[in-house]
Amino acid sequence: MTITSTAPSLIPTTDEDPFSEAVLADPLPFQHRLREAGEVVLLERYGVYAMGRYDTVRSALLDWQGFESSAGVGITDFRAETPWRPPSLLLEADPPHHNAPRSVLAKILGPRELRSMAPRWQADAEALVDEVVARGTEFDAVESFAEAFPLRVFPDAVGIPDEGREHLLPYGDHLFNAFGPENFLVEHGAPHIGEHSAWVNEQCARDHISSGGFGDAIWAAADRGDLTTEQAPLVVRSLLSAGVDTTVHAIGAVLHAFATHPDQWARLREDPSLARVAFDEAIRLEAPVQTFFRTTTREIELGGVRIPERRKILMFLGSANSDPRHWHDPERFDLARDPSGHVGFGMGIHQCVGQHVARLEAVSLVTALARRVETIELTAAPVRHLNNTLRAWKTMPMRGTLA
Repeated sequence: MTITSTAPSLIPTTDEDPFSEAVLADPLPFQHRLREAGEVVLLERYGVYAMGRYDTVRSALLDWQGFESSAGVGITDFRAETPWRPPSLLLEADPPHHNAPRSVLAKILGPRELRSMAPRWQADAEALVDEVVARGTEFDAVESFAEAFPLRVFPDAVGIPDEGREHLLPYGDHLFNAFGPENFLVEHGAPHIGEHSAWVNEQCARDHISSGGFGDAIWAAADRGDLTTEQAPLVVRSLLSAGVDTTVHAIGAVLHAFATHPDQWARLREDPSLARVAFDEAIRLEAPVQTFFRTTTREIELGGVRIPERRKILMFLGSANSDPRHWHDPERFDLARDPSGHVGFGMGIHQCVGQHVARLEAVSLVTALARRVETIELTAAPVRHLNNTLRAWKTMPMRGTLA
């Protein structure tokens, strides 16, 4: 990283590419250099202002009036370029347009509403664990658990059919890749995104949604006038866009953390109530959603750097969650830590509205696994799945010792 100056009138800069294959595979060294360079660092390659320190990232997330989402939370500026798909009513909107969709989903996906689902999801998790260990005590934790469980329970909860669910992961993967530059990852997904998008959009229509699920509740909100009939399918789409891949990678993060910290797995088995802490601590440690963009609505000064109006800002959530200025021993997975305040789900009015759903999925699965499996360990080096926005695992070979 090259620092041009630390004077208030000049900006620390770097010619490093955070979307390079090397950085995506192992972002921690780059994030360390970014934090040390300053509160705000100019990414010369993209003309984007980057933030990696906890306090700065948190401040920007909370200031939706100064750092807007409606110009896109990716590198594309919706004020100057046409997005490749209709913008998200949740991620890519600000008040007042953001208010109604957010309010509807916050009620549907709230902790109170999810309580009735917990026993069913716990039973589903126990059934899946039984199926996997019946085949043997060695398994790929990504395929067998991190992918299998969300794809089993979440689409059911939304109210979409079994047929075609194979579109969900590649659709979400391309969506999050497209928040970054048009690099090799975007090029890889582009030829197939039309097919995936068409299937996802079709499932959001009222006549494709089964009764009693999240999707049905969204359309009921439209019937009441809380949403328009034009908004309803886009709100359903937001669940299918952001509610699958992120949860898959969050569960992968939890399982990897436990496999590499056996003492913490033993603590969980002694006290299963720690599963909730484990989920948030793994989100803090791994940050499955690594980055999001914002756009300045006015000239803003941070850390002696003046950021002009209408400039893209790249917030490194993963870096903020590993900032030793805020977290003690940040690279350790520790169930004694209070991970609250992490920015893995964002912060403020755009904080992930589906986090309670993801938490329930992960807690159900991890609790079921801890009941059946005394120890877990990696049997080979896990392989990363690269994405411009997400930190993920492609494979995670693992062995469990049955309790």
